Amino acid sequence: GRRPPVRGLTYRGPELVSVVEVPDPKPPDEFGAVVRVRTAGICGSDLHIYHGHGFSPDLGYCLGHEAVGEIAELGSRVDGLAVGDRVLVPASVGCSSCRQCRVGLIARCETAVRGATVPCYGLSHALPGSQAEAVAVPHAVTNLVPVPPEVSDADAVVLTDNAPTAWYGARRGRITPGDTVAVIGLGPVGLMAVQAAQVLGAAQVYGVDPVASRLARAAELGAVPIESADPKGAIRAATGGGVDVAIEAVGADASIALAISAVRTGGRVSVIGVSQNKAYPMHLMAAQVKELEFAIGLCSVQYELPTLLALTAGGRLRPAEVVSHRLPLSEGAEAYRLQASREDGVSKILLDPSL
Repeated sequence: GRRPPVRGLTYRGPELVSVVEVPDPKPPDEFGAVVRVRTAGICGSDLHIYHGHGFSPDLGYCLGHEAVGEIAELGSRVDGLAVGDRVLVPASVGCSSCRQCRVGLIARCETAVRGATVPCYGLSHALPGSQAEAVAVPHAVTNLVPVPPEVSDADAVVLTDNAPTAWYGARRGRITPGDTVAVIGLGPVGLMAVQAAQVLGAAQVYGVDPVASRLARAAELGAVPIESADPKGAIRAATGGGVDVAIEAVGADASIALAISAVRTGGRVSVIGVSQNKAYPMHLMAAQVKELEFAIGLCSVQYELPTLLALTAGGRLRPAEVVSHRLPLSEGAEAYRLQASREDGVSKILLDPSL
């Protein structure tokens, strides 16, 4: 018989999202798949779209790029996966065949996937998002990752984007045992960056955020909260001149500037917050005199996942600890309002598409 219609959370305009019936996803081709979503996440970068600063002028497309679920349908030429497998859907989407994708560096994919400028779900109509009952996945062998039974759905959703992005940021900051680290921005990515820095051997991690509940959560995870009105001064005073590494997890000009100023001479800055500034005013002479290392980029989730799944299964990394709220998909509009408000101790919101 005819399958029931699929519901998805769609972008209707600035600060306006709604759950509506969306086209029933089909495998894009013989290499694709459809995943029945069990849990979806709202990412901080989704707020760019929510506030009207999206990556596409489109309206009406399905949002979201974080999901875990079960394979409902597979293209005829997909090997190594089966209908019913529990999988996570990484935020980064690759083509499977270019040289970068073949080594797992999906964010460097040399082939745009189905017309998507940024290869990610939920940014336009090119790749409909995963805040829905089901999502179509191109190139399933590259873009689906089986979830081990000891990793929960909540862990797995955080592993689709937030945890790998944090780990990538820590890795590109070249954190080594004994380093001091400042994490600027303590949303879910920042909180995972605190965990990542600790796993990599940081002697001390400092957390910076204007929201008191986020500072408190970072402190619970073992970070030193910086509650000063002058965080740069407080970090420099605490460390005798600056941290070895700063991880920036906001993407705002002011927080990037703070990261640059909070590191010591010869320090390293790793920017993983999404910035839409086309002309950031970096003081190059100061950076040169300081012998600053500056890294910025987008995470290839698939590249980081083997390490992170092992660390999660072994209990060394605890992605689900950043989850603060669980709401039905039907309350998606309220979930976005809550995420944008930063109230009620909100950190990571998970959506249940069955409700």
